[in-house]
Amino acid sequence: MTYDRALPRAERLRMPWARDVALEVAKQHGVCIRPVALKRLDTTTGQSEIIDVPCGATMEAVCPPCAKRNRQLRMAQCREGWHLDHEPAITPDEPNDEQRWLVEFRADMQARRDAAEQAGDDTTDLDAVLAGLDDEINTAGMRGHVLGRTTGKRTRSTRRRQDAPDLPRRKMANTTLGRTFTGSDGKIYRPSLFVTLTLPSYGKVRDGVPVNPGTYDYARAARDALHFSKLVDRFVQNLRRVAGYDVQYFATVEPQKRLAPHLHMAIRGTLPRAEIKQIAAATYHQVWWPPVDQVVFDGEHLPVWQDGAGYLDPDTGELLPTWDEALDQLDADEDAEPLHVIRFGDQVDVKGVLSGTPDADQCIRYLSKYLTKSLGQSLDSGQAQREHAARFVDALRYEPCSPTCANWLRYGIQPKGAKAGMTPGRCRSKAHKPEHLGYAGRRVLVSRKWSNKTLAEHKQDRRTWVLEALGQTGEPIDPHRYVWRPVPAGDANVPPLAVRLLRTVAERQRWRAHMAQLEARAQSQDPSATEGRAA
Repeated sequence: MTYDRALPRAERLRMPWARDVALEVAKQHGVCIRPVALKRLDTTTGQSEIIDVPCGATMEAVCPPCAKRNRQLRMAQCREGWHLDHEPAITPDEPNDEQRWLVEFRADMQARRDAAEQAGDDTTDLDAVLAGLDDEINTAGMRGHVLGRTTGKRTRSTRRRQDAPDLPRRKMANTTLGRTFTGSDGKIYRPSLFVTLTLPSYGKVRDGVPVNPGTYDYARAARDALHFSKLVDRFVQNLRRVAGYDVQYFATVEPQKRLAPHLHMAIRGTLPRAEIKQIAAATYHQVWWPPVDQVVFDGEHLPVWQDGAGYLDPDTGELLPTWDEALDQLDADEDAEPLHVIRFGDQVDVKGVLSGTPDADQCIRYLSKYLTKSLGQSLDSGQAQREHAARFVDALRYEPCSPTCANWLRYGIQPKGAKAGMTPGRCRSKAHKPEHLGYAGRRVLVSRKWSNKTLAEHKQDRRTWVLEALGQTGEPIDPHRYVWRPVPAGDANVPPLAVRLLRTVAERQRWRAHMAQLEARAQSQDPSATEGRAA
């Protein structure tokens, strides 16, 4: 590092660091600033090389270029499926000879295992063989498990609660497309919906902060945030039953200023606004978990772990009931009530949207507005908001977030899959981290038949468009040609990060120069040729 030492110190300190400038240039060119180095072995030629793979971060705080690409990818996915005018064709491939042989061999080994069990012989080795075959079956390109569900499923009465209104139910049609309307000019319109759902009030708020924190129902707010994803699932089920067809949706979950999660949902097809509001009012989710109204262990008085047994009561030495035993006890109680019932609030916004209109583009931008920020990042950083967030996180501290949560020990129950070292109030799950505000579900919810493509296929579409524009089209590459391996830390063959970033920036500059030439050439030949360029 060399610079003029004769310059005043204050002037030297105003000079930006060269490394920081390099990172900023990389961001401007859309280069991943945290690339993952992988070794790629070509099984055809036997050659290997080090390849930089983008980190794929979805949060702007981690890697802005990757987060921006993911946001644009989600926007493209939303746009492509929202006003789809044809049924998505999802037809499984016919099984090949290898897949059939594996299943037939699996049947023979299952028969041997069953015969050995009936004879009272040890089946450990055969069980290991069957487990290996199941892995090979999935590796061969088959989904799921041959035996299907092998464990029993707990069931409860599906009778609706008396305090929930009934919903109309229509005969289901085998379609994912909504209704169309023909105008007086003969033009066909295919309207869709943009719906926003919120949670109920927990107390009066002003500018996102409780007016009276002492009376604000933080406990209920915390539980609603933890189970919000289940409520959304219930809403979709009720929506499809009322609509009478396989409704498809693209939704995102974002926090309100008061920290409660709320849902923005693009729905293919249309229903009357009154019905959407009726569905939201009638939707609820019951959490059938053991009660947590009585603290059994607290402070230094905590259960003790014993290898081979589980957690014991430190006073009596008795084994704490397991998660399944606690649920069995709950099932046996005819007067038992659910731990929590979650519902939507009264605020339900329903907006009709037509394809190709400015409203549709604005809704898509709104859906993806906060996807590159964590739930906590998108909030104001004022003192009152920080104190509100601290109280909210404190309410989450001892609230069980899942059957495997360590907080169940506080209430005298062993978590599902209990292991040594679990401590109440120190659950490491996503829900208990301050930046997630109790919501542990996915930020983007997409139905299976939304665009008839996976996210990877949407990404490949964008890549194909760029390669075609650059004139680099060719035969598809055999997916089994390359073998990828992680590169050990400190590998001498991996250049320093700054060198790798500069190389990628230079490559992007060449691409952009080439794209600019192609666009200029197309524009000179046909001014409308570049209007369809992808974002």
